[in-house]
Order: sequence, then C-alpha cells, then structure tokens
Amino acid sequence: MEWTDIRLTVAQADAEAAEAVATLIADGGIYIEDYSDLEQQVEQIAHVDLIEQELLDKPRDTVIVHLYVQPDAQPAETLALLRARLDAAGIRYTLDTAGVEQEDWQNGWRKYYHPMEIGRRLAVVPSWQQYETDRVKLVLDPGLAFGTGGHETTSLCLEALDERIRGGERVLDIGTGSGILAIAALKLGAAAAEGVDIDPVAVRTAGENAALNGVADRLTVLVGDLSDKASGRYDVITANIVAAAIISLCPAVPGLLADGGVFIASGIIDTRKDEVLAALQAAGLQVLAVREKRGWECIVCAKA
Repeated sequence: MEWTDIRLTVAQADAEAAEAVATLIADGGIYIEDYSDLEQQVEQIAHVDLIEQELLDKPRDTVIVHLYVQPDAQPAETLALLRARLDAAGIRYTLDTAGVEQEDWQNGWRKYYHPMEIGRRLAVVPSWQQYETDRVKLVLDPGLAFGTGGHETTSLCLEALDERIRGGERVLDIGTGSGILAIAALKLGAAAAEGVDIDPVAVRTAGENAALNGVADRLTVLVGDLSDKASGRYDVITANIVAAAIISLCPAVPGLLADGGVFIASGIIDTRKDEVLAALQAAGLQVLAVREKRGWECIVCAKA
C-alpha cells in the first residue's frame, strides 16, 4: 500500500516546536531528519571518516519532519490541520508530499498500544483489547486523531483530571483530538463536556469514542478554532495543544472559567515553559501546579 509522506521543513531553531505540532497530528508516526550534530552522533558509534559524503552534504541549519498518512486517509485534511497549527505557532515552514510504500501501519502500531493505568483512578484501554480492572475504564480507538494516553502531554493532563474531577463539573476541551480528555472527565464524574477541534476528522473520532464509552449524550463535539465555539463558563478547561497556541488563548481563559474553576494546559515543551507561565500570569491566572514528564510540561492554574 502507498502511504503519503508529508515532509515538513523548518529552521533548526524551530525543530522542537515543529516536532511537537507533528506529534499532535500524526496518525502513522513521524520521522525526523536532523543532521545538525551528525559528527558527534557518528563519533559515538564509529569514526567521522566513515560518514558518507551524501550525509556530510546535508544541510545543518534545517530539519525535515516526515509525517506518514495512511492510504485511505485524506492527506489534504492533514495538510490543512498542519498548516493551521504551524501558522498559529508562528513557525516558518515549507511542505511537500511524496508517496511511500509501507506495511499496514494502521494495524501494525496497535501491537504496541496496550492498556495503561494512569493516576489513581483511570485505565485507558484500546477498544480491541479486553482488560479487567476496578479502575474507571476509558475505552479508546484514536483512529486518525491525536490522543492515546501514551504521550507525555496527554498522560499529564489525565493525571491532572484524575486529581481534580470530583463530580458534576462542566468541562471544555480545546483541541480535543480523540476526545480522550473530555471523555475521561465524564467517566470520572463530570456532568457535561464540550470538545472543540479545528480538524473535522478529530471531531468525528471524538464522537465515536464518546459512543464507545457510553457518554455520547453528555459530550458535544464541534469543529472550531480554539475557544470560538465555547459558551458560558466551565469548571474545567483543558488545552493539550502547543505552547504558542496556549499563549494566544490565555487572554480568553479567565472569561470562560467559572469561579473556582481550573485551566489545565499541556503540550508545552520545557524550553517554552517560562513563556507560557508569563502569558498565564499576564492574563490574570494563578499557577497552582506545574508537572513535568520527559521534557514536556503541564500547567494547572485558576483565576487569581
């Protein structure tokens, strides 16, 4: 089968931010071409003289991020979402595509996706597996949308929800992806949730996962840009997106939070933590907790 290889080229300085965006979008995995420290890498395993000239000629000031789109998907949708999130993050880039033959990654990656126990109460279980547990079971088929629970940004958010959902809350999930955060909040006892995403595929997937978990009547999923579909006030707002998008969202958050409500922001690379903290505080939000996992940050805050 022929997959589509979407090649995203960015400056070396934007590599981490571009990787974060790609990780949030990719359904078939990503591959990164970065030759900036080629000699140092080779010295650890061989000798610099053994490097092929073709590799030595590779540019050192740019990075190429490859996203692989499965044969029956629509590359145009992935490209549109990628452009929207890169533009929102202020990243300069070029995009091109090519065909690539590959095995059935859609099913192959499932071998590595296993049930995960997260926090004190949650268990995230793939829809195609059986898993007996006394925990709150979140059944998930991420399909083409981001959010399996395995990525650090998502697990940090799930842990924060596990700690803070007590029952009866109204929840807004911005950039909902697979719907995992909104659905987890509902399964933990929230009364109602709204999920918003600029990607129609993600919105459809979130709706399907809500049905798998028996909460479709309490989850509303909408196509929209960040908070423009929000209505009223929320006890919990989650945004597992990227640092630049969170920074742009900050001014709107206090007006969406109910008294005593919390905003859980994740998808933040550690090198941009201070920028996000400054933006949150400038918007009148008080930081309650900062959690880190393998270079990713999750910030929980409330109205000051």
